[in-house]
Amino acid sequence: MSPRIRALALTLLLAGVIVGGVVLSAITGQLAITPTEVAGSLLRAMGIDTAWAPTDPIVESTLWVVRFPRIVMGLLVGAALAVAGAVMQAIFGNPLAEPGVVGVSSGAALGAATAIVLGASVLGGAGIAVFAFLGALVATLLVYVVSRAGGRTEVVTLLLTGIAINAFAQAGIAFVLFIADTASREQIVFWQLGSIAGSLWSQVSVVAVVGIVGVIVAVLLAQRLDLLALGERNARHLGVNVERLRLVSIVLVALLTGVAVAFTGIIAFVGLVVPHIIRMIIGPAHRGLIVASAVGGGALLVLADLLTRTLVDGAELPIGMLTSLIGGPFFFYLLWRQRRRSGGWA
Repeated sequence: MSPRIRALALTLLLAGVIVGGVVLSAITGQLAITPTEVAGSLLRAMGIDTAWAPTDPIVESTLWVVRFPRIVMGLLVGAALAVAGAVMQAIFGNPLAEPGVVGVSSGAALGAATAIVLGASVLGGAGIAVFAFLGALVATLLVYVVSRAGGRTEVVTLLLTGIAINAFAQAGIAFVLFIADTASREQIVFWQLGSIAGSLWSQVSVVAVVGIVGVIVAVLLAQRLDLLALGERNARHLGVNVERLRLVSIVLVALLTGVAVAFTGIIAFVGLVVPHIIRMIIGPAHRGLIVASAVGGGALLVLADLLTRTLVDGAELPIGMLTSLIGGPFFFYLLWRQRRRSGGWA
């Protein structure tokens, strides 16, 4: 089976998983809603009246005010983080590069927390998103400048840079918490845990615009990222402006990570686990990898959010904690495998 066919088959499979996850998420909760009511409500929104549509306004309100925005936010944030991880791994040439691991997510969270304390949140979701983007951009640039040496990124340097940036960002968030008032402090704690609960359509629209444009740009960069994987010298000989490609990719990673963190907090390891597993299945070609990663990231986050609401009766786990429980062991596995391959940590 050719890589293109494998990529298409995997994408369709993941799309099926998304459909199942969306239905389960829509019907799961304190208020019982049937799958037919979900389908009827969606059809009615498209102008098609059926006997399935819910007659209870509470059911309709629950779907469109609480559950649907949350589901769509999960799909968009998962896709954004997975694509950011895939692009980051391409420009660093390292499978361990991921926004949460190397401090980009923490930088975005620091930016969002600063926006809340300075009052930028009064501008709405866009104001917080701008500050989160700036924080993510600074963190990404620091990782790029510090960890790159001789045209490559060493594992130890990448991890140490990530540790330093995460530590600095967490210290910055702690300081912001110290000077914040009670209302702002409660808001900021949300960013440290990660959650898509309480998502609003206004927030979803911001993430949708940035996320969809970001994924499209990543797909357009795919061919040049394939050439970059051959090495900087070969890529230049084939007509790739390597520095411009890296700069555009860095801004793209910051945009995707910043808009995700601005509304959902730090959700780590999505950008590590999803692209790596998909690369193992369909190969390293970036066009198929990026598309499948977007679908896979959305599927992972929708299912993870469903688990956060159902694992513990009467309580909801932070989704960032759940993804870390999944991604942490996977990260250790990648470290172990890379060390065995290279015979060391370089």
